[in-house]
Parts: sequence; structure tokens; C-alpha cells
Amino acid sequence: MRYAGPMSQAALFKPADHAEWRADKMGKSTLFESPRLLVGLNAFEPGQSHALHAHAGMDKLYYVVEGEGVFLLEGAELPMQAGDVLVAPDGVPHGVRNSSGARLLVMAVLAPSPAAGEKLRGEVR
Repeated sequence: MRYAGPMSQAALFKPADHAEWRADKMGKSTLFESPRLLVGLNAFEPGQSHALHAHAGMDKLYYVVEGEGVFLLEGAELPMQAGDVLVAPDGVPHGVRNSSGARLLVMAVLAPSPAAGEKLRGEVR
């Protein structure tokens, strides 16, 4: 199956095949999105990060696909490596930093999808 953007139906895929690696900042790609769920990838080159932030009305799960780095969680720094999971419930500040010398790929799952909130507020994506 050739990937052509966010999927809208059931599919089997390898996340690493869809990573967007950028030299200037963390790469982001969406694997699946519906009003109930967003599944995306955050691709970090060495030294890149996603600053501490929180989501109102959404829970977020990070799954480390490959590499290692640091989860930022409410002011704490938690070492992470491939296979680790972090859950940040609604409103809890969280982030990611690639503190290693190699690439870091993290799957991010948000529920409900940010698109659901935009529709409720009448915003256009």
C-alpha cells in the first residue's frame, strides 16, 4: 500500500515508513484522523524537542517507536527508549526531547482528535 496522506480506513502500516525528518525542527505526520482519534508521528533529529505543552479536553499517549531521549512531564525529565509509553491526561504538561546522538521516532495518539474540538468551535483546518 502506498501512503498518500492520513488514512481514513483500516490499514496495516509500519510507522517508520511515514516519518517526516526535518533538519530545522521536529517533523510531524498524521497517520490516521477521525473526530474520535488522531494518530501521528513526531520525528526528532538529535537535539530537537517538542516544548512542554498541554491539551485541554484531550488525552495523549506517546509510544517510542525507535531511539531514545527524554519525556518532559510536569517539570520532570524521564528517560525513554523504544517500547516505552507515556500517558499525559487532559491538561497535564508534557513534551519530548531527543537527548541522544541518533534519530528518535515517537507515535502520538490524541483522543478525541483536535479536529473534533475545531468543529465544535467552528474553526477550519
